[in-house]
Amino acid sequence: MTSKERLQSSLNHIQPDKIPVDFGSTCVTGIHVLAVERLRDYFGLEKKPVKVIEPCQMLGEIGDDLAEIMHIDVIGLSPYKGTYGFPNGKWKEFKTPWGQVVLVPGEFNTVRDQNGDCLIFPEGDVSAPASGRMPQTGFFFDSIIRQEPIVEEMLDPEENMEEYKLLTETDLQYWKDQVSNIADSTKGIAANFGGTAIGDISHVPAPSLKNPKGIRDVEEWYMSTLTRPDYLRYIFEKQTDIVLENFRLLFDAVGNKIDVLFVCGTDFGTQNSTFCSTEMFDDLYLPFYLKMNNWIHEHTTWKTMKHSCGAVEPFMEHFIKAGFDIINPVQINAAGMDPVILKKKYGDRLVFWGGGVDTQRVLPYGKPADVETHVLKNCEIFSKGGGFVFNTVHNIQANVPTENIVAIFRALDRFNS
Repeated sequence: MTSKERLQSSLNHIQPDKIPVDFGSTCVTGIHVLAVERLRDYFGLEKKPVKVIEPCQMLGEIGDDLAEIMHIDVIGLSPYKGTYGFPNGKWKEFKTPWGQVVLVPGEFNTVRDQNGDCLIFPEGDVSAPASGRMPQTGFFFDSIIRQEPIVEEMLDPEENMEEYKLLTETDLQYWKDQVSNIADSTKGIAANFGGTAIGDISHVPAPSLKNPKGIRDVEEWYMSTLTRPDYLRYIFEKQTDIVLENFRLLFDAVGNKIDVLFVCGTDFGTQNSTFCSTEMFDDLYLPFYLKMNNWIHEHTTWKTMKHSCGAVEPFMEHFIKAGFDIINPVQINAAGMDPVILKKKYGDRLVFWGGGVDTQRVLPYGKPADVETHVLKNCEIFSKGGGFVFNTVHNIQANVPTENIVAIFRALDRFNS
């Protein structure tokens, strides 16, 4: 099978010749730029600065040479502008706080504050208030909350709509070009068109906006699910209307050339519990997910991905009801997320994209042999009958031992041989 055939088989719950593998196709299945550089050194690949393709989490571009060694089956396509509102392009060198020289977008502009923390700015405009902070000893940026004082009677949900817009001809041409550039590839394609996330708290602080209005504090947003549900429902409804129109425009531009659409990264689970009840999910979120997924399934062959960390087993039936085809990252070390139970109860209706390696304990702290055994066990459970795309539980972080990452590939080669 080609990579694309392998991916499509698994997405359709048909046993492929091998488990399809993803590293780097989305912002939640990637590898930190430092780990990428160390992998390149380990395999003796050309020494060159690695591109930071997602500045907030400092995710690195894997590159075709490394992707071949890793047997990656999926290519990722992302919006023209990233988390901080500037495009990936006009690359320049940047020395990170940990001493690595990387390539960053031309409008990736930072300053150091009095504590030595690295501040980043919306649209690269250093005259605007900073919207992200990387601590002096950190490896990625945290959002800076820039919530203006809330005057209840003055709250207007339209102010939370500033970042959601209909795509322009320039936007659509970008997507046409992205797909055209990989037209001859035999890889599967996962796309993130942007603007489709319903209530994702990573977007609430609006790090791409210079002066965000409305409710922009994460804590305030969570409280609003109980105290201001109509405010949020208004935003979700208007946002969904824009999304559906953009889907029509995007399908005209790219057709069925993509395989997977990353729809939403809203987390509903903590390590041991959930952020809200399933009843709240059905009332506040499900109707809008369902509208998006229904349109996609009625008009395209795209499969839709829902990302949610944590102990979300209670939500699985609700994700299915909402029309999602794929769940990620499959946090197998969270409460109630036993791989055997997940596969048995939902494996014929949900594709598990992730869950291959526990990234909290086993990958960073185990020995290579522990990692290999762990990966083989999870592959045996999740791969039966298709419905599984291998990835770790969320992104591989900066200081994970390189030998442990290599152990993943060794286990996959062994399982797929």
